[in-house]
Amino acid sequence: MKPTHMLLFVLCPTLVLGFIYYSSRKLHLPAWGQLPVYDKQGFLLQLDAKLSPELTYKYGNLSEGVCKPGFAAAKMKAIYPKFLKLVPMFLDRNFKRLAKVNNYLPPFGFKTQERIIDNILSYTKNYGLGEPLDSLSCKRCIIVGNGGILSNKSLGSRIDEYDVVVRLNEAPVFGYDKDVGSKTTLRITYPEGAIQKPDVYERDSLFVFSAFKPLDFKWLKQMVFKEKLKGTEGFWKSVAHHVPREATEIRILNPFFIQEAAFQFIGLPFNNGLMGKGNIPTLGTVAITMALHNCDEVAVAGFGYDMNTPHAPLHYYETVKMSAIKEQWTHNIAREKEFLRKLVRANVIADLTNGI
Repeated sequence: MKPTHMLLFVLCPTLVLGFIYYSSRKLHLPAWGQLPVYDKQGFLLQLDAKLSPELTYKYGNLSEGVCKPGFAAAKMKAIYPKFLKLVPMFLDRNFKRLAKVNNYLPPFGFKTQERIIDNILSYTKNYGLGEPLDSLSCKRCIIVGNGGILSNKSLGSRIDEYDVVVRLNEAPVFGYDKDVGSKTTLRITYPEGAIQKPDVYERDSLFVFSAFKPLDFKWLKQMVFKEKLKGTEGFWKSVAHHVPREATEIRILNPFFIQEAAFQFIGLPFNNGLMGKGNIPTLGTVAITMALHNCDEVAVAGFGYDMNTPHAPLHYYETVKMSAIKEQWTHNIAREKEFLRKLVRANVIADLTNGI
């Protein structure tokens, strides 16, 4: 065999093995003879990941009860190395720069809706939480779910201690404040989930709109500009005809959080980037995803579907039973629960009602 052939004979297998090894490291695949380190979504299988010595020292030296700057993102990064913290909470006038979402239709992006969004944002003029909260060096946020597990827990005063209290859809506060608190910083909803009685809205809360279909943006425009609602065809149930908020109190949630929750965190069917059966995350999980990127500490309350108790109340404010969740086709509750359990087990988020 010629020397050149011999060299190629030796080099080729070496290069192939090197490529396989590098690819396995890059893609979190196990090398030969090794147990996998990451699951298929990119999360560590061993969720007791330790923070760096610097961060351990930093947080360990803070007094108990003091807000930990960057804590949730640091813990998330430790169990999910692909995590990037800086993602804006709401769309602003520069929304077209958001490469992750500008090529997807709602709910995973805003493609085809750029003109109406620009029109809305030029009128609302505000794109943050407001000066007092935006200027905080450390924000503690809690997402209050609608689960029946909140009943009789007397967590209201504890919930109200958080800097940012996030509520979902039409879940009421009045009459339930002992268990769910009375403070609302922002309420995330979509047309069919929005409160329909104007007098039930809390004062001083932001109305945060989350779109799930192109038609939703048309509805939002009518709410922002105080126009008469024209036609309700295309909505799956009745929608609010009026939102008692000034334009400056309305925000559009960044659809990146729906996309990331669905495809990166939970691993729902991609379906060519379109809404389909079982590939829409619940609004609660979307809100948690938003908080991981924008809050320093994240807690939840009122989360968790216990399918072993079909006759238990699904929500804290109505008599619908847990079994009703089986009738929907948009969510994959089992997969979402698996994701949320990772966050709780790794101490990325705190679960005040222990339902996850």
